[in-house]
Amino acid sequence: MTERKIPWAVIVAVAVQTAAALIWAGGAAARIETLESRVAEQRLVAERLARLEEQAVATRATLERIEAGLVKGR
Repeated sequence: MTERKIPWAVIVAVAVQTAAALIWAGGAAARIETLESRVAEQRLVAERLARLEEQAVATRATLERIEAGLVKGR
């Protein structure tokens, strides 16, 4: 039987590629975490915006009622 030898260059290349893949995966995980935190913040902002819109509708209705009462009073 003949012995097969793996050149050092192949071993080094595989090690470098593995290290690069791990670094890339770590960076991707950090980006995903950042995006998830932004989405969570936007949910809170969306809820506040919905409440403000409802308050604006209620304020508009109150204003229209007051204006209608003033017009009748003339």
